[in-house]
Amino acid sequence: MNYDVIIIGAGPGGIFAAYELMKEMPDCKVAVFEEGYSLEKRKCPIDGKKIKNCINCKRCSIMCGFGGAGAFSDGKYNITNDFGGTLYEHIGKSQAIELMKYVDDINMEYGGQGTKLYSTAGTKFKKLCLQNKLNLLDASVRHLGTDINYVVLENLYNAMKDHVDFYFDTPVQKLEVLEDGYRVICEKGSYECKKCIVSVGRSGSKWMETVCKELKIPTKSNRVDLGVRVELPAVIFSHLTDELYESKIVYRTEKFEDNVRTFCMNPNGIVVNENTNGIITVNGHSYEGDEKKTDNTNFALLVSKHFSEPFKDSNGYGESIARLSNMLGGGVIVQRFGDLVRGRRSTVKRVEEGLVRPTLTATPGDLSLVLPKRILDGIIEMIYALDKVAPGTANDDTLLYGVEVKFYNMEVEIDDNLESCHKGLYVIGDGSGVTHSLSHASASGIYVARHIAGQK
Repeated sequence: MNYDVIIIGAGPGGIFAAYELMKEMPDCKVAVFEEGYSLEKRKCPIDGKKIKNCINCKRCSIMCGFGGAGAFSDGKYNITNDFGGTLYEHIGKSQAIELMKYVDDINMEYGGQGTKLYSTAGTKFKKLCLQNKLNLLDASVRHLGTDINYVVLENLYNAMKDHVDFYFDTPVQKLEVLEDGYRVICEKGSYECKKCIVSVGRSGSKWMETVCKELKIPTKSNRVDLGVRVELPAVIFSHLTDELYESKIVYRTEKFEDNVRTFCMNPNGIVVNENTNGIITVNGHSYEGDEKKTDNTNFALLVSKHFSEPFKDSNGYGESIARLSNMLGGGVIVQRFGDLVRGRRSTVKRVEEGLVRPTLTATPGDLSLVLPKRILDGIIEMIYALDKVAPGTANDDTLLYGVEVKFYNMEVEIDDNLESCHKGLYVIGDGSGVTHSLSHASASGIYVARHIAGQK
């Protein structure tokens, strides 16, 4: 079957590209190929009772399927150029912000109305952070929550399903360049198109690497973020989260001058497992509905590592550390901050006696046997720095889950139209290595769809 446009991947970039093509080019024949399942079929078997650990499903419903890895996230859309990717380097800062606001408008139209837009503009916490060697980054944040985020995705799919052909549980095995377009080869057949948009996300990093090698598309290595997820009583950070919801705070360590940052803050949220290529790491979610809120807040503390020649495999480095954690703890390890700084492993008894009730079942252990000393030292420094703006952060009973790893795709060489060296082949979203967030990935999809529509 032939299409005008084929989109590979139904994550944020692919969804918003399909949506905008439907809107701008109603007669355009569009297909979306996704290796995971449709939204209603995305079910993780881990229930915390009968199944407590990852069983390595053929298709991970947390990472793959309609909505991508962000489908079951807490639905935070950060409207900023200060973090979340470098899309602005290709399309300009003002247009990047404009597109992120447009994405926000769509989310409001399809079920997100009533959710709050937070902002750091004019906040007193900017000064408080600077007084304590911390930098609070500027951003507006729309928090949908995991529950409302699901509703928005469901409504978007229902709006598109009669206009766009979706092929779920259909991984693309090969992408070929033709004289006048592209051929997408799947197990059940091949499909041709005039233009192709690749939006495979972080879970498609290895596939993307193979395609770039086969099609001789230039790439360069990216970074990897390593760290822990912190869980503590919500009241400790409530003065920040009530006003800002999410605080993106950066600290520069004194010894190594590494940047440590907070990431993915979830007020009254839960800590969850995440499966990336069979490796179990940790993440966090939060909900908009009061009935699902907890007494804890969680957030990640991450250290970015960039590698120079001759080492190029930053993701492999992160994977090896995560595998070590899995080997020692059978999955995620949890440790009290007090035990970490005293140089001892945590035990079930000490965790149970603590003031923080863990929201994830994890193995008590010793993170110093997993994370490199340089990274762990930076995290400890950051916790003491945060304790000055949120007293209680460095309490003995604060829980640290490890490891948290943020993998970044190698950066694919694309032009200002997000087009590769092959005309009509676009690479967008986190799979491009250019975006690292829901808002940036979604905006990149809108941008490419408009570019294609403008050529008609």
